[in-house]
Amino acid sequence: MAIKKQFLKTKPVCKVTFTVEAPDAKKAFVCGDFNNWSEKKNPLKKLKNGNFKGTIDLDADNTYEFKYLVDGNWMNEEQADSYKWNDVGSENSVLEV
Repeated sequence: MAIKKQFLKTKPVCKVTFTVEAPDAKKAFVCGDFNNWSEKKNPLKKLKNGNFKGTIDLDADNTYEFKYLVDGNWMNEEQADSYKWNDVGSENSVLEV
């Protein structure tokens, strides 16, 4: 898994590209407080190499909590900026942009 951040010079926006290595998976989503934890808003596209990838524009100077939903299983990002405990007793990945 990987995260790539690209800050725009003309706007206070960061383009964040999420990549999930899951060659045997059928579907993957990135869900977080930036999309009300909805898998419908940010599906990741499956690439020929088996990875899933997608880019989201996020407001800069903010912190976001998120997780991946891969074939119905929640997963954290290994390269997250940090982790934070949630209300259901597990950790969320934290992204600082």
